[in-house]
Amino acid sequence: MDRLDSAAPGNGDVAGTGGPLRWLESQKNRLIVLTFLAGLAMFLPLISNNYVLEVMTNVWFYVMLCLGLNIVVGYAGLLDLGYAAFFAVGAYTTGILTSHFGVNFWLTIPAAVLFSICAGVIIGGPTLRLRSDYLAIVTLGFGEIVRIIARNLEITGGASGLIGIEKPSLFGFEISQISHFYYVFLLLACLACFVSYRLQHSRLGRAWQYVREDEDAAEAMGIDRVAIKLYAYVIGAIFGGVAGCFFAAKMTAISPETFMFQQSVLILLGVVLGGMGKIPGVIIGAFALVLFPEVFRDLGSSRILVFAIVMLVIMLYRPEGIWPEKKT
Repeated sequence: MDRLDSAAPGNGDVAGTGGPLRWLESQKNRLIVLTFLAGLAMFLPLISNNYVLEVMTNVWFYVMLCLGLNIVVGYAGLLDLGYAAFFAVGAYTTGILTSHFGVNFWLTIPAAVLFSICAGVIIGGPTLRLRSDYLAIVTLGFGEIVRIIARNLEITGGASGLIGIEKPSLFGFEISQISHFYYVFLLLACLACFVSYRLQHSRLGRAWQYVREDEDAAEAMGIDRVAIKLYAYVIGAIFGGVAGCFFAAKMTAISPETFMFQQSVLILLGVVLGGMGKIPGVIIGAFALVLFPEVFRDLGSSRILVFAIVMLVIMLYRPEGIWPEKKT
């Protein structure tokens, strides 16, 4: 298999699919849903407790991560199994600079972006010439290498991780409460949506689509497939790095176990579950990743099994993702 193909055209009209999913096929109905959710998101801190805010903050965090990976997987068709590595690069950049060198949090963001770009170029440059299966193995190895390095270096805190990471402040106002971080991550998620949308409808986005669907045909059209893939990989890395910065600031402590292979799989699951290449679908996938385990929390350790079964059923009966394709 030479590429990670997106859902075939017309899959959104699968016969026999009914209920809310068919209702969402209408553009008007989608707009109603999105407007309602936007209003609810803005006023949620006024009507909910800290537990709900903590869960929803995690949702917005995963929205940003899933949208970043969606650029790599959904737009460019690259199977990345080590995306948590870029998340780790951003988190450790902020953690090291604030806890060891006393650098202001906001100044660590450009540094994290720079390191994420470098990591993306170093890994993506020589490996993006590979096809799907081999690329997946290389990215998986990259993710584990980053985690192992973080576990064994003194500056990263070793296996114990880093503590004492600075919380951000803006014009003298410290961002410390969960309601503050809720709005920060909501803003980041909205920004990620906007950037993803602009990229999807740009010349670069169309080039990604051509390469994803048929690399040989894209090259025949004069598209440099390696360069186009590298753009996607690096931009996705930036999303992960920035998300890692704010995650580290929110938690004030990080450890290598946060960035294990399972984290990369979860983020990929959110993209595939919602619908690769579809921004609303990826958002729904991120919601599912966080909310389903919370809904089944009373089941204890069995909730993971229930969560896996629910995910499997959705993928079997909705292989193109939860968010249906727009009818044409």
